[in-house]
Amino acid sequence: MHDSLPARHNDPYDWLPPALETIRRAHWHRSVQPLQGRPGPRVHLNGRTQINFASNDYLGLAGDERLVQAAIAATQEFGTGSTGSRLLSGHRELHRELERALAELKQTDDAIVFSSGYLANLGTIAALVGPRDLILSDQYNHSSLQAGARLSGATLVSYRHGDPADLTARLQEHRDRARRCLIATDSVFSMDGDLCPLPDILELADAWDCMVAIDDAHATGILGTTGAGCAEHFGCRDRPLIQIGTLSKALGSLGGYVAGSAALVDFLRNRASSWIYTTALSPADAAAALAALYVLRAEPQRRDRLWQNTACLARELHGLDMLPSESPIRCIRLARAETALALARDLQAAGIFAPAIRPPTVPTSRIRLSVMATHTPEQISQAGTLLRKLCAGS
Repeated sequence: MHDSLPARHNDPYDWLPPALETIRRAHWHRSVQPLQGRPGPRVHLNGRTQINFASNDYLGLAGDERLVQAAIAATQEFGTGSTGSRLLSGHRELHRELERALAELKQTDDAIVFSSGYLANLGTIAALVGPRDLILSDQYNHSSLQAGARLSGATLVSYRHGDPADLTARLQEHRDRARRCLIATDSVFSMDGDLCPLPDILELADAWDCMVAIDDAHATGILGTTGAGCAEHFGCRDRPLIQIGTLSKALGSLGGYVAGSAALVDFLRNRASSWIYTTALSPADAAAALAALYVLRAEPQRRDRLWQNTACLARELHGLDMLPSESPIRCIRLARAETALALARDLQAAGIFAPAIRPPTVPTSRIRLSVMATHTPEQISQAGTLLRKLCAGS
């Protein structure tokens, strides 16, 4: 039966070791570092206590006892898994409670919860546009926005980072040839810390008949007077907008969401494949995120402390080569990947956990520090003093 098949003696996987060696030579190789214990401003890494500047737990809620107890109670009532997609066996009233709470925070008609922020971006973009359409994407957009754009089959055109003039030029060049157009951007750029020019983008969207989707992952719970995110921060909550985000950062849980009009949410329930064909968010994660939204509303002082700490770290790092930032994400720019790796190792040896971020994740290497509401002034001062010393000697 198989006599006609060619005789092959090469290992079809033998390209993997040299490919890994190429990654190592470029200083792009990555590996995981297991942490012990609950998340917080101090973590245990490799048997040592570290001051944690590597976390996206901006409000310090991932280890909060109220979220823990909410997750335990949901597990005891509903079990550990949702057992199926939302359209089959996976839906619980807890999911709708969470969606209603998110819509209330965002002041939108409705919201829909996905099993991760990546899946939310992937499914939403692929559902809204197709081969006859156009996506204009900020060149620094998160991988999930870019992957969703490629999956959609739409024409994908990048515009210069945060540059409305270049976005205008791309609209002039491409818009008339497309049926629908979606402008997609991060709101807070996670590896830089700067904000998108949302008012300018919305103005262009009105002029050129475009939809706008923002990835609010690093803005939810942080920006705006109530923590509703980028649209609230810029006073744009009354504008038509697709707001995508995560439950895994300031909200201390896991999952993603899309908030917007009732028609948008209903359409995604029927067309977003990464929602339709994925097991629903676990009861524990949904309950923890819902508890976080209650804390966000009841304790605005957490957000105040976060911004006080962010300003404190900015003062500590004054004079270093910092990327522009309007968020709790602060990045020290470095010329070479090996320099960033060495600085991260020196910091860790001195008790500061702040990761090196390197190409291809970002165009230039850096040390990325993310501030938490639960950092103490002493911890921030210790990190600043050490970074100034190490950077001066490098």
